[in-house]
Amino acid sequence: MRRTLSAAEVVASRLAEAGCRHAFGIPGGEVVSMIDALEKAGVAFHLVKHENAAGFMAEGTHHVTGAPGVMVATLGPGAANGVNVVANAWQDRVPMIVLTGCVEEAEAVTYTHQVFDHREMFRPITKASFRLADGAVGEQIEKALAIAMGRTGDGRPGPVHIDLPIRVTRSQQEWPSPAIPRARNSATAPAGDDLETARQWLAEAGCPIAVAGVDVLSHGAEKEVAAFCRRFGVPLITTYKAKGVLPEDDPLSLGGAGLSPTADKILAPVIAEADLILLFGYDPIEMRIGWRNLWDPRRQRVVEIAAEGNTHSMHQASLSFVCDIGAGVEALGDIEGARDRVWKRGEPVRAREALAKAFDQSEAWGPAALTETARKTLPPETIATVDSGAHRILLSQMWECYAPRQLLQSSGLCTMGGALPLAIGAKLAAPDAPVVCFTGDAGLEMVLGELATARDLKTAIVVVVFVDASLALIEMKQRGESLPNLGVDFDETNFAAIAQALGGHGVTVDNRLDLAEALRTAIQRDRFTVIAARIPRKAYDGRL
Repeated sequence: MRRTLSAAEVVASRLAEAGCRHAFGIPGGEVVSMIDALEKAGVAFHLVKHENAAGFMAEGTHHVTGAPGVMVATLGPGAANGVNVVANAWQDRVPMIVLTGCVEEAEAVTYTHQVFDHREMFRPITKASFRLADGAVGEQIEKALAIAMGRTGDGRPGPVHIDLPIRVTRSQQEWPSPAIPRARNSATAPAGDDLETARQWLAEAGCPIAVAGVDVLSHGAEKEVAAFCRRFGVPLITTYKAKGVLPEDDPLSLGGAGLSPTADKILAPVIAEADLILLFGYDPIEMRIGWRNLWDPRRQRVVEIAAEGNTHSMHQASLSFVCDIGAGVEALGDIEGARDRVWKRGEPVRAREALAKAFDQSEAWGPAALTETARKTLPPETIATVDSGAHRILLSQMWECYAPRQLLQSSGLCTMGGALPLAIGAKLAAPDAPVVCFTGDAGLEMVLGELATARDLKTAIVVVVFVDASLALIEMKQRGESLPNLGVDFDETNFAAIAQALGGHGVTVDNRLDLAEALRTAIQRDRFTVIAARIPRKAYDGRL
C-alpha cells in the first residue's frame, strides 16, 4: 500500500530497510529535517566533533553490519570537512551514503554565503553524486544504495553523495514508488575455454600461490577462498584489508602484505618461484610501488578473478575473469580431487618462518613488544583498528587475524586520524565485542575531540597510543635521505590526563607487564580507556 512521506522520510526509510542503524555528523539548519527523519526511521543520529571523524565512524559500522555507512553534513564547511573521508571511502571501496544539505538551485543564483557546488567537489571521489529531485526521491535513493553497494555491474562498493535541497527534503512524496527496481547481487561465474585452461593449470601446478584482496570481502567470498586454499594446498598472501580471510594461524597463511619492504623481501622470492599465481579479488590500490609488476605472465601462469577489469596496470595476468569472486573461485576449483603435494621444497614454510624472525617479538620493550603483548592479552575475537604511521606497518604484519574484518584501517588513502573514529563506530555496531584502537601520538592529537564523542556515546573502547613524540616514519625517511630533522618532532602529551579530563580512564605504561594489566582492566570497563605506551625514539629502525 502506498503512502505519502516527506522526501527526507523516504530517504531515511530506505536506509533503514538497507540495514543502516547509525548516522554520524554535525547538524546544520539545512539538514535538521533529514536528521529528524533518520531518528524516526530507526537510524540513530550521533553528534561528532568533525565530519571527517563522522565518515570513519560510519565506516566502522559498515565493517560490523555489512550495511552502508551514513554520514550527514550541512552545506559549505560541513560538506568540505568530509572530503578526506569520502576520498578514503572511494579508495578503500567502502559503501557510504553521504548526505549534505544545500540551498535551492534558484536561491543559489543570488545567494552566495557558504554556497558552492557540492556535486562538483564530490564527483571525482564518489561513485555517483545526486541532487535530490522532487518526484524522483525513491528512485534516487534506490539507485544510490545499489551503486554504493556495488550492485550495478561495476563490482566494487564505494561512496555515493546526495545533495539535499531544503524545500525538496520537506516535500511530500509517494512511497513506495512503483518504479523502484530492487537491486540484487548476481553470482555470475566464468565459463568457456579459458576456464578450462585455468583448471588445467591448477591441476598441473606444483608451486601455486594465491593473493587475496579487499574485493573478497566486498563479494562475501571469504569461505570460498579459504576452502579453495585448503583443498589444493595453496599458500595465501593477503592485503592488509583482507587479513583473516584465511585465519593467520593456519600453516597456509603467509600473512598480510602491502607496505613493508621487509616482508616483501621474503615474499617476493616465493612469488617469483611460483608456477601458478592466483589473484582472488586482489585490488593493488593497497600496495606500495614494490608490488608493481611483481610477477611476469610471460614466464608464469597468472589467473585473476577480479571484481573489475584491469585499468590500473599495476600487474598483468595470463587469464582474467571479471565476475563474482566467490562464484569464480568455486568454478576454478571444480575439478576432480585435491592437491596436497605442492611446494615440495617447502619455500612457503620457510617464508613463514622467516617472517616470524623478521618481525621479532622478543624485545624487552618497544613497538613489537607492545603489539605482541596486546595480541596475547586481548581475546581472539577482538576488533582492532590501526592508524597510519610506522606503527601501522609493523602492527599490520604482526597482528594475527583469525577472521575477516578484525583489523580495520585506512589502507588505500592511508589517512591519519582514522583509527579512533573507526573504533567508535565498530563498538557502536558491536557493543559486546572487545574493540581496541592502535594509534600514534601524532594521529591521536589530530582527533582528540573524538574522545569526548566516545564518552558521549558510551563506547568502552581501548585506545593504545604508541608514544615517541615523533612522526617516526617520516623521520626515518629523512635520515635515509641524509636530510635534516625538520617538522617531525614535538613535545610529549600527557594522554592519560587528557583521557581523564574528557571522562574516560587514562594510564601510562613503559613495560610489558603493566601494558598487559592495563589491557585486561580496560576491556572490563564501561567507559573508554587510553593507554599511553611510551617507546624509545627510533624504535622502528630495521623493523619495517
